[in-house]
Amino acid sequence: MSRTLQAPVTVSFDYTRSVGPVLGRFLTGLREGRLVAARTSDGRVVIPPPEFDPVTHLETDDFVEVSPTGVVTSWSWVPEPVAGQPFDRPFAFALVELDGATVPMLHALDVSSPDEVSTGMLVQVRWAEERSGLITDIACFEPVAGPDEVGDGVSGPGRARPELRDEAPTEQSRPGEATGEITTIITPVSLDYLYAASPEESAFYRGLLEGRILGQRCPTCHKVYVPPRSACPVDGVATTDEVELSDKGTVTTFCIVNVPFLGQKITPPYVSAYVLLDGADIAFLHLILDVPAEEVRMGMRVEAVWKPRDEWGTTIENISHFRPTGEPDADYDTYKQHL
Repeated sequence: MSRTLQAPVTVSFDYTRSVGPVLGRFLTGLREGRLVAARTSDGRVVIPPPEFDPVTHLETDDFVEVSPTGVVTSWSWVPEPVAGQPFDRPFAFALVELDGATVPMLHALDVSSPDEVSTGMLVQVRWAEERSGLITDIACFEPVAGPDEVGDGVSGPGRARPELRDEAPTEQSRPGEATGEITTIITPVSLDYLYAASPEESAFYRGLLEGRILGQRCPTCHKVYVPPRSACPVDGVATTDEVELSDKGTVTTFCIVNVPFLGQKITPPYVSAYVLLDGADIAFLHLILDVPAEEVRMGMRVEAVWKPRDEWGTTIENISHFRPTGEPDADYDTYKQHL
């Protein structure tokens, strides 16, 4: 049996941000099937538009609408897409200089092999069937079929640069009006990684599988840490002795969770608290249930409520929560240094 355990972990949340008036104009344009760029003080036309002019550092205020066709200036092949990318099949990422723009923008190019993409080829925007004001409203770029399929790297043979059209607020997108102007976006953020536990942590997780709580003791200061640590944070020496701890303890600090959030498994209000297990010198975080939230207090004596054995794995979730033992509150001096 391997000395250490490892497991895949996904950390994810929805990030909500204000987009401001410049990106809001760009995103509103996407929702309406328009490509809004900005003209900078040095004459460049940039899409997506920058919020501030890179030369003068003034707020961007000169907007133009550019064409949905352009040429590939550079590209990279993606043979094995990962979760969250535009396609679940091989594709290319390409820098595309749209007609009317002078700086390329990055997006996916839908081609089936590297042989189907080349620098200078003519491409066009493929709009998403349903648009909501996100960059994904552009589903991808796709090759333009026909005799002008391959361009000269600038504007394609026989194609003149289109005349730029000033972009002004429309009745659908006039700032400040309740007409659906994009002001905020919600972006899902996710990170997948493989977590490798230390030998001490692995022993802790295997102990949970047996219904035991294991910590490590520092040979110098004799403090007991749970979950265990490979080295004592006080003395910096390796912990050496494995200690089995009680599943009873004392609430040190806590908070009452009143606000619902995505992925929440328990209906608020409920209490999340640091519990100092008997015999331990560091508290760890868990839930306090089976008691009204307003009755939880510092010093309350609690005990672990284990899930049914057939639901146990190598995680702290083997303990469903902690509940009051009914014992008198612990003396303040026994936990004051953990506040």
